[in-house]
Amino acid sequence: MQGLERDYSIASGPEDTPLALLIRHVPGGALTPFLASLPPGADIDFSGPRGHFAFRPSDRPAVFVATGTGIGPFAAMVRSGVRDFLLLHGVREPEDVCYEDLFQSAAREVVHCLTGQGSGQSPRPVAFPGRVTAYLETNLAQGAYDFYLCGREEMIRDVTLLVDEAFPGSRVYAEIFFSGPGD
Repeated sequence: MQGLERDYSIASGPEDTPLALLIRHVPGGALTPFLASLPPGADIDFSGPRGHFAFRPSDRPAVFVATGTGIGPFAAMVRSGVRDFLLLHGVREPEDVCYEDLFQSAAREVVHCLTGQGSGQSPRPVAFPGRVTAYLETNLAQGAYDFYLCGREEMIRDVTLLVDEAFPGSRVYAEIFFSGPGD
C-alpha cells in the first residue's frame, strides 16, 4: 500500500528476532486487511522509531495500564527484563486478552478489566467488571506509583486526571496510540 502509514508499537524485546508487532485487524480498515493478507516472510517498509515510551526504574511500584493493543509495549518491556509490576489491561471481552502467559510470569499481579457483555463471566484468574479507571478508584491502595499508560487517548486522559487527584507523588508516562477511527 504505497504511501499509507500507521504507527504501531513493537512488542518484541531488543534481542528478539523476528520483530513482533501487535496489530488488531480492522475489517474494512485502510491498512490492516492488506497486512493480514501478506504471506509470512513478506517484505514491508518501516520507518521510525518515533516514540520514547520506555521503562524507568525507580523506588515507586510500577503500574502498567493498557487498553486493547496498547498492551504491546508492555510485552516488549517484559521481554527486556522488567518484572514485579501491576498490570491492568482493559478490553471488551475475555478473548481480547493478549500475552497472558508472558505477563503472568513477570507481573506481581495481572487484572483484566472487562467492559463488554461477558464482563462478569471471565474464566481469567483475576478479572474486574469495568474500566481500568474504576479499578484504580476502588482497588489500588493510596501511595506514590510510576504509572505507565498506553492506549486510547480518553483512557490516558482519565487515568492521568485520576492520578493527579488520588495518587500524589506519582509519575505518569504515556503513549497515546489511538485517538479516532481507523486502523
